[in-house]
Amino acid sequence: MNRFRTLSLALLIFTSIPSIALKTKKTNSSVEIQISKTATHLVSITNDTLVLITGSTYLFTVDTPEDKGLVSTKITPQQLPQQIISKDGTVQKYQVSDKDGLAKTDGELADGDKLLVTSADGKSSKTYHIVLKPMAVGGLLQLQQENATVNTATNLTLFFTAGQRTPNATVRIFLPAGIQPTLENTTVNVIGRGDVKLKDLPTQSIGRVGGNYSYSKVGSVNISQAGNGAKVLTFSHLDLRPANGPDLKIVINGAKLNTIGKYTFRATYTTGKPEILTSAGIGAETNILTVTSSISDFERVLSKDIQYKETTGSYTRATFSWGVNKGIQNPVLMQSLDNGKSWKSSSAETDSKKGRVTVTGLQANKLYHFKLLVKDGPNKGSSNVLKFYTGKMDVKSLGVKGDGKQDDTQGINAAIATINKMGGGTLLFSAGTYHVRTVQLKSNVYLFLNKDATIKAIKGADAPESTWFSDKKYRSGLSPTAPGPYADPENYMTKQDVGHHYFRNTMFFGERLDNVKIIGRGLITGDGNLVNGDGVMNNAPDNRADKMFTLKLCTNLEIGGIHHPEDLWYDESKDEPYYIQKDGSKSFDHDNMLKIERAGHFVLLATGTDHINVHDTYFAKFNSTNARDIYDFMGCNNVTVTNIYSKVSSDDIVKPGSDCSLGFTRPARNYKVRNIIGDTNCNLFQIGSETADDIKDICVDNIYVLGANKAGFSISTNDGAHISDIHLNCGHTGKIHSRSKMLRTRAPFFISISNRARILGATVGRYVFMENGIKHDELLVKNVNIGKVENIILNGIDIAEVYGGSSHGGKNGRWKAYDGKQEKATPIIAGYKLPDSETVSGGLDFKLPNGLHTGYIRNIEFNDVHVLVKGGNAVADTANLTPELGVGQYNVGNLKVQPSYGIWARHVSGLTVKNSTFNYEKRDSRYPIFLDDVLGARLSALKVVRPKGNQTVIKLKNAKDVVVENVVYYDDEWAKSPVKLAQ
Repeated sequence: MNRFRTLSLALLIFTSIPSIALKTKKTNSSVEIQISKTATHLVSITNDTLVLITGSTYLFTVDTPEDKGLVSTKITPQQLPQQIISKDGTVQKYQVSDKDGLAKTDGELADGDKLLVTSADGKSSKTYHIVLKPMAVGGLLQLQQENATVNTATNLTLFFTAGQRTPNATVRIFLPAGIQPTLENTTVNVIGRGDVKLKDLPTQSIGRVGGNYSYSKVGSVNISQAGNGAKVLTFSHLDLRPANGPDLKIVINGAKLNTIGKYTFRATYTTGKPEILTSAGIGAETNILTVTSSISDFERVLSKDIQYKETTGSYTRATFSWGVNKGIQNPVLMQSLDNGKSWKSSSAETDSKKGRVTVTGLQANKLYHFKLLVKDGPNKGSSNVLKFYTGKMDVKSLGVKGDGKQDDTQGINAAIATINKMGGGTLLFSAGTYHVRTVQLKSNVYLFLNKDATIKAIKGADAPESTWFSDKKYRSGLSPTAPGPYADPENYMTKQDVGHHYFRNTMFFGERLDNVKIIGRGLITGDGNLVNGDGVMNNAPDNRADKMFTLKLCTNLEIGGIHHPEDLWYDESKDEPYYIQKDGSKSFDHDNMLKIERAGHFVLLATGTDHINVHDTYFAKFNSTNARDIYDFMGCNNVTVTNIYSKVSSDDIVKPGSDCSLGFTRPARNYKVRNIIGDTNCNLFQIGSETADDIKDICVDNIYVLGANKAGFSISTNDGAHISDIHLNCGHTGKIHSRSKMLRTRAPFFISISNRARILGATVGRYVFMENGIKHDELLVKNVNIGKVENIILNGIDIAEVYGGSSHGGKNGRWKAYDGKQEKATPIIAGYKLPDSETVSGGLDFKLPNGLHTGYIRNIEFNDVHVLVKGGNAVADTANLTPELGVGQYNVGNLKVQPSYGIWARHVSGLTVKNSTFNYEKRDSRYPIFLDDVLGARLSALKVVRPKGNQTVIKLKNAKDVVVENVVYYDDEWAKSPVKLAQ
């Protein structure tokens, strides 16, 4: 779908062109005009009258003031020539004047303006009077394939995009006679939510929302009969405010046309706000399907394996397919090596019953043309022609310089478009330096970087997209008293930080794509031109890029080096990663790895993207500045992350989450994460903080935390999501080759619940209440249930140097030794409890939808976990009462100092800790374990140190059903006077 342009937001669809429009090379004297096939603002042309649309819409750029978003949809004199063409293809000149006859070159067209059409030779002219009519901006209707073979069943795919954003939209698709859609054989995908049968559209999930959201379903559909056997699909109550590529993707399965000819498809839509308008259903809202007797659906079959593998036949073998019918018997595959000038039959394996043919042994690095030849029968003739290049096509052969001096963006994008039009292939970046602003990725195109190739960002990436809503009142961050995210429950732009909901200000961009790879052994760098702060939108327009790779609602994505089957691990003495060879030896050869540095806010922001493989990548090998999040997966499913080394970053290295940036939420499921080594100013692995929808089935093996100023392993649900079945070091991704390690972490684990509820339809109130003797004045969420965290297993981990010791921002070497000033925290498991009504001024005047007041973390198990903390805390710290995690509080630092040096757990139901040890370097007079409101715990086969001056080993507060088995404590220091704790 990458080849379909989006006609959203009215005024952005045009570019200025001269008032003289050259249509063809004909030069006779005709001055008649007609509607262009791409027209979006023209209603009709009758005699001497030109009817154009007028209306309004909401359109916010990042710079639009909050009260200036309502704009006109009228066009300018410079844009008018795009709406018309000469009737007979002759050259014409156009000049607009106002009602008084004065030339008009700028401003908007108005009632009474005139268009003077003059022939190129000046001998003929005609004046058209301009009339404005309130209507919606025309949309775009596209067919995935504009040709079909007669008598052949096919899956007919249509894409429709409204010309302007709107809530409560109605879309009508007019299908020609012969197309027979039903509620069973037709599917629809509304704004990227996913394909469903028409019968299931009314019950399709709208995502997770609060009770103050106006939509209860994605939409409804009706199939009606039109004249002459035509059908109309009417989709109602659609929220088309989000712009995610095509608004509707409609697939009519098994469509079969029995007569050759041209079939016209048409669409219209009606807006709901700011005014009710209907589009004209002409120009770009029409399309034609041509049905031929010869095969017209001949296409190449592509491998969509998300693990790139190159063999001797990878590029010299091709498979093709076509629609099967009885009239196609024994077609012959024809090939040409001279651009179709001469043809010969290919030596190929053909299966006519399945409509497949495979050719092998092609010459390498040649451009082939292929077609099918049917020698007789009703489908006699040659098929459409396909191109196939038998190798990696060097971008330099397509005119790109790669000399490190000029901007290569246009040439690279043209090369990608060329390969996409061929049906797919691999674009090679040979030795050189390629300067880019924004690279437009396309389906089935692989970018392959040779070892000596560098792709380098320069300033001037694409602007952030304009939107129906503004996010100016809330651009980043969230304090316990900031109402911005909740001010408009419909505004999906305010439910996550700014980097998440602007997608186009990026170095590489893809939307609604399939089968994309960026692989190789070269270097990709932001070169200081990708910014990494939440204030990115405050920058000058040419400095608003904050992402390296942005993939939105895509499938089958691979980013990484040349795959190695060996596991990556870390050598402390060399401070370098290595591959574990089959014989156990270490290979420090990183030549296969893709190198990435200075990637701004995100290396990869993948949103709503499924089937992802990122692997074998070395971050910050040459430069460690200007790096923030590495991999952010928002609402993504089926994700594999393997063999990643990050020398240093300022935020999370691997982060599954789910947000509202698409205008709806999406759950995340099935992650396999393995061999992640890194240093970060934040968390090495984090679920959250964006948790607008459920996140489940996450398996992580073999992590090596070199430093983390927050946590080594963090799980937080903050927005009501259900997080479950998270396993660390349980061997679900493959063999456990090493124990996981955590060094220099402020907290090794941070597993928590808060109730921030940044989702559509959430409402809050501001309350004053007392907690542990401290007065709070902050927001509380009123209509979104507290989220769930459950079924967590953490296994086989060695933890030492427990302090915030990341080298991020350091100036004196790799890591600074602990000096007592760095932040440190306990392994934390913290559920969430609302304040009791009696502690709230005026009482608590709401109940959550499920009636629950406390969110418990359930069924969490620590096994074979060994923690050595720095220690040094006084016995007075045992009296610390850590606060609940309020709105906007989801970090270790929000919980202050814990009363235990080992595990601290609060609001937990079902806790198991076994085969583990808790120790300190310097006497720590806090409790080894503190359980507060823990319901059901089993502590077995543990060894701890009981500090001098504190006689309690396991402190219980409001805890019950706690079972203690075979727990041994040492007296003040490790191995001294072991005593078995009474059960």
